[in-house]
Amino acid sequence: MTTPTFVYDGDCSFCTTCAEFIETRIPTHARVVPWQFADLESLGLTVEQCEEAVQWVGADGSTASGPDAIALMLRDAGRGWQLAGGALQLGPVRLAAWPAYRWVADHRHLLPGGTAACSLPQAQRDLLYGKDA
Repeated sequence: MTTPTFVYDGDCSFCTTCAEFIETRIPTHARVVPWQFADLESLGLTVEQCEEAVQWVGADGSTASGPDAIALMLRDAGRGWQLAGGALQLGPVRLAAWPAYRWVADHRHLLPGGTAACSLPQAQRDLLYGKDA
């Protein structure tokens, strides 16, 4: 793999809004792709990992999730974004980032742009809306 990849939940409107912000405002070299349309096997990811948190797969195949993935994506963007990504990787900030990330992930269906489907794991979405929904 030569291009890093940032993977998010494309069924979640809040996540999609964040991904659109990344694509339009953050000059990362990464492909920004919903996991539902990604070749997870070739990325070395599982559905469970992608349901749990955003994922970063580096050009070298290394992976990170949640705020660690966000930090690497920001560092990849260079300049001012690189500073923000580096700050997110600092011990105390990283320690606080995980509970904050988990809270947002658990409540994303209540955030602007979120929908009820955002709170459901993929297996439940498939049961309620059909596998192709």
